[in-house]
Amino acid sequence: MRHSLKILYCCFLTLLTTALCAQEKADSNKVPPPKSFITNHQGVFGGKIIRYKATAKESYLKNDKGDSVASIWSVAYTQEGLTDLSKRPVTFVFNGGPGSASIWLHMGMFGPQIVKVDSDAKKDDGAAPYALVDNKQGLLDLTDLVFIDPVGTGYSRVVGKGKNEDYWGLKEDAASIAKFMRLWVTENKRWFSPKYIAGESFGTTRAAAVANALEKDGQTMDLNGLVLISQALDYTGSTSIHDNITSNLTYLPSMAATAWYHKKAGQGKTLEAFVEECRKFTYDNYAPALYRGSLLSAAEQNAVAEKMAYFIGLDKNYILRSNLSILMHRFQKQLLADQGLAIGRLDGRFMGDEADKVSEGPDLGDPSDYQIGGAYTAALNHYYASTLKVEMDRPYLTSNDEVGEKWRWRPVPDGQYWEPMPVNVARQLGETMRRNTAMKVLVASGYYDLICPFFDTEYTFARNGIVPERVTKTYYEAGHMMYLHEPDMVKLAGDIRKFLTE
Repeated sequence: MRHSLKILYCCFLTLLTTALCAQEKADSNKVPPPKSFITNHQGVFGGKIIRYKATAKESYLKNDKGDSVASIWSVAYTQEGLTDLSKRPVTFVFNGGPGSASIWLHMGMFGPQIVKVDSDAKKDDGAAPYALVDNKQGLLDLTDLVFIDPVGTGYSRVVGKGKNEDYWGLKEDAASIAKFMRLWVTENKRWFSPKYIAGESFGTTRAAAVANALEKDGQTMDLNGLVLISQALDYTGSTSIHDNITSNLTYLPSMAATAWYHKKAGQGKTLEAFVEECRKFTYDNYAPALYRGSLLSAAEQNAVAEKMAYFIGLDKNYILRSNLSILMHRFQKQLLADQGLAIGRLDGRFMGDEADKVSEGPDLGDPSDYQIGGAYTAALNHYYASTLKVEMDRPYLTSNDEVGEKWRWRPVPDGQYWEPMPVNVARQLGETMRRNTAMKVLVASGYYDLICPFFDTEYTFARNGIVPERVTKTYYEAGHMMYLHEPDMVKLAGDIRKFLTE
């Protein structure tokens, strides 16, 4: 009898444990209701008083079984009081990384309020408080705006049975953003509205991939245009490594422009004239020299090095010892070595005072990043809390290194043969432009951008099947985030206005 009771007791405990484990597993797959914060505002944009609604919310993406698997955080600004939405454009905005939230374009260029840092790149952003001001160059008189944070950035994350690897990849990321855009357009009844994407850096890679993805899945959504800020469509031209001749060519004019800015070269000439001179040298002399390599005679090497020194302000002997190939991290350290300063990568105007004056490259990080990051992070969190009334249970990730570390660059499905090569979505853009003959492209480049060089824009857009008649290229006397420089923010806003209305 006691033995039987003991067996029954053990069975009961086993069943109870199994039930509790099942319940625990079920609880782990439960997805809380998405949060939404809606506020109403009014501002002056383009000289007009615009009433608009701000919707900061989570949107859940579902799998084929109808399970919620990812939460996409977005902030949408939509004009109030309109009856015909078919005439009201909507622009979807995101930054890059991979692993960056949309904070930079939100708080630096397109948002109703923006944070101000030193326009001339002479001062660090310091510590709080910071200057949050109305965006006098805002575009809400012309277009609604939807800022998107991809999975793993901002407040966006996987939920339920979702897995990061389903979103952290070139094709996976593009598919998820395309899915979100269709969802937003459907929920807001905007299928007849003109649609644009504005992306920055890897966000331009994403923009081209998303434009291509939107043509698929039985829900074709053709775009009216892309705004590509500091484009990175073909990584060959923006990857400064040994033996990458293309990057040697694409970076040289940016080095010349930056040397001109720091008064190390080109004095007595305008920036545009000096850059044009360097373009010609790059095509006509530098490219043939690099392709000949060690077949050059000593006299020929010396002549090329002498001309390079003239353009980029480095010592001729240093250039010769570098085999006529100056890697960007070395240029950052060498240009102002006599002053003990390293220059920025995102923006060559910035300068950092490092303790180690002879390291191969900057060892504090990028001064054009760490000298503005605190202001942007504080401004967005303050703006969310005070203006948009956002209350979330987790921190807003302005960037997430884990995304980049685990990113899947493979552009083809598993099982399909592929050899690793630099990322290139430029051919996709060319194909999309040829299928969608209404889509136009604006490419904005900073002269002092030392990570996505302006000459790479010219190189990339001169090939890859891109339709040149529908591409507008604009240039700015600043870097990767040209809107940090007040005069260029005004110019960029004007160029985008013209692009949206032509």
